[in-house]
Amino acid sequence: MDGLRRGRWVLAPEPDGDGALLVPLGADGLPAGAVRREPDLVAAVRSRPEVARWVWRSTAEVYPRLLAAGVRVERCYDMEDAEQLLLGHEGRLGEPRSAAAAWARLHHAPVPPDPPLRAAGPATQDSLFEPVSGATALPFDALLEVYAEQQRRHDQAEYPGRMRLLTAAESAGMLIAAEMHRAGLPWRADVHRELLHGLLGERYAGGGEPRRLAELADEVSAAFGRRVRPDLPADVIRAFAQAGIRIRSTRRWELEELDHPAVAPLVAYKKLYRIWTAHGWSWLADWVRDGRFRPEYLPGGTVSGRWTTNGGGALQIPKVVRQAVVADEGWRLVVADADQMEPRVLAAISRDPGLMEVAGHPDDLYTRLSDRAFSGDRDHAKIALLGAIYGQTSGDGLKNLAALRRRFPRAVAYVDDAAKAGEEGRLVRTWLGRTSPRAAGADEDGEAGIPQDELPVDAGQGQGQEGYVPGYASSDARARGRFTRNFVVQGSAADWALLMLAALRRATAGMRAELVFFQHDEVIVHCPAEEAEAVTAAIRAAGDEAGRIAFGDTPVRFPFTTATVERYSDAK
Repeated sequence: MDGLRRGRWVLAPEPDGDGALLVPLGADGLPAGAVRREPDLVAAVRSRPEVARWVWRSTAEVYPRLLAAGVRVERCYDMEDAEQLLLGHEGRLGEPRSAAAAWARLHHAPVPPDPPLRAAGPATQDSLFEPVSGATALPFDALLEVYAEQQRRHDQAEYPGRMRLLTAAESAGMLIAAEMHRAGLPWRADVHRELLHGLLGERYAGGGEPRRLAELADEVSAAFGRRVRPDLPADVIRAFAQAGIRIRSTRRWELEELDHPAVAPLVAYKKLYRIWTAHGWSWLADWVRDGRFRPEYLPGGTVSGRWTTNGGGALQIPKVVRQAVVADEGWRLVVADADQMEPRVLAAISRDPGLMEVAGHPDDLYTRLSDRAFSGDRDHAKIALLGAIYGQTSGDGLKNLAALRRRFPRAVAYVDDAAKAGEEGRLVRTWLGRTSPRAAGADEDGEAGIPQDELPVDAGQGQGQEGYVPGYASSDARARGRFTRNFVVQGSAADWALLMLAALRRATAGMRAELVFFQHDEVIVHCPAEEAEAVTAAIRAAGDEAGRIAFGDTPVRFPFTTATVERYSDAK
């Protein structure tokens, strides 16, 4: 019995009530005892602290209830997240990922669609992780069948060990996302209001634009000699056309190239308008409760594995607004950014000896690269390496890429092969096995040719997610190649980040410190001032530990730039 308690247990909440069904699993992944019913799900988990991994349908269904009762688990296996990863690996990304859908496929029955992503906002702040209405209930025996079949499918993966590691890492990410939501990012509403007043001026009755925006709108109109709505791009483009200036968009970089008196107030308006609409008074009222901002993080929200959030703008907090992110009294924010993460990942996955040697030091990678291949020109070295990852193959980028290919042939060949696979419609995978969709591509987006965003996991449901780009799928072979070239690096970096978060979570388990924020290559830990030094050390150790676990024994280092601050805006 003690051996079973230290193993895996399957747990499912009863549809009605607080009870749960659970059963221990043997080494073969099959039930190793009778199914038990316990009247209290929380008590069932709390009374089994030695269980190594809880297996359940969905972390979002179970874990918030446990956290609310003060119960944390060390590891879990999220069946629905595993299903999504396995579908991708099998070239079927986009098919329904629910446990009910997995069971239906197993029995050749009609496959139910996944429920739509629930919109987040003021009405859902206290219940962001409650089960979504419309989800198909599944009997406990059916859950056991789905789990057993998923183990078989893991065994059939190209690299079963890596695929199991990816599934475990993403399940850990689900736990961390729930814990970060519960902890919340410290947020001073009074500081935020003072900031808004200083930037935007007084608010007018009726919800109209605040004073400073109204003033800038008047300046724009005066510059054109007629009334222009600066919040309407079509109106701005038409006004410039009437002034004899043709522009394709109202993006800031394009406007700043123009010689016209409307440019300065228009650029200022756009910047403040974004703050007003995305992080203004309404946002503050909707999203900040009891001194905390609690976004709903969605691990694996894009096909490359990068996280998104369901509303709230958590991954796009402007620097000026970060002044409102203030640690509690006596506490600090440890803000850590992974240094040149994707180039270091490319070194590890390509096994290029020269690039691994360059990435085997914690100091600036681009400087070391420039000393070896670009006569000390750091800018050219950076452009060349990022161009290889993102597919810049024209102008200076082509010349720099040729120099990079001569010095680091295996690294460039790795991304070139991924691009060719995409152009030919073949699947590509991250180092651990996350798989790109067959027809993913990117639209042309400017001179650099670097994709600005990623394809969401479900382009039909993701409009509420940050990072959603309509129409991102493309049949253009070149666009697919650019996407897959980047996918193998960016996706492997996302896999590494999951392992880093899991390692950091383990390292801080005995502290009061809390992970409160994560995006791509940045993590924030909120901790008592006396724990800040230990947290900093834990972050740095977690980066290298994740590198060893993900990529094996390589010389590549994964350093962080860290700052211990009281206010987020002071970190960088």
